[in-house]
Amino acid sequence: MKFQLLSIDGTKKESIEVSDKLVKLKVNFKLIKFVIDWQLNHSKPRTAKTKQRNQIRGSTVKIVAQKGSGGARHASKKAPLFVGGGVAHGPKGKVYKIKKVNKKVRKLALAQTLSKKNSDKNLHILADVTKEIKKTKEFNKFLEKNKLLNVLIISDTDSMKNINKSARNIRNVKLIKEEGANIYDLFKYKNVIITSTSVKKIQERVLNEKN
Repeated sequence: MKFQLLSIDGTKKESIEVSDKLVKLKVNFKLIKFVIDWQLNHSKPRTAKTKQRNQIRGSTVKIVAQKGSGGARHASKKAPLFVGGGVAHGPKGKVYKIKKVNKKVRKLALAQTLSKKNSDKNLHILADVTKEIKKTKEFNKFLEKNKLLNVLIISDTDSMKNINKSARNIRNVKLIKEEGANIYDLFKYKNVIITSTSVKKIQERVLNEKN
């Protein structure tokens, strides 16, 4: 499928050919949800953990007599009541299992997500930015001219350096590198802009083809 390249300065650019296997697939929402759930679980590991009573090292000898001391009955210093004892009902660290998703499934889900964006006419290809755009006003003008709101920009390294300063402070605009392209962000933002170099790299990675 051919895409007309967008440009920051508004000059007309040539078109680019993108494989139908990347942007015209039938969408399986169950598959996409499965991969998004995996991604979210993967991104928030629970590491906080406290020791319970049975995990504290120390003597189990009864600290006071059962009767006759005039105080409460205690078994050992490991009880949560004492300083240095176990913690009652504290966090236990990782308590959920992260399902494994193989690369083939993740690649398929990414291609289907791009296909969904394309079918909704929310996928755009931007010509590589070779000149630094320093002013936010200039980049914002480009977005307004093309009626692009709530935008995810997937950029190659060189283009990233040239648009980072002008794009990073615009509301509801997120800029990521092509190797960080993920399904969650693609669905979170309405419009997706991919630089021409990035779309070639994503196509090569997802489809294992060089064209």
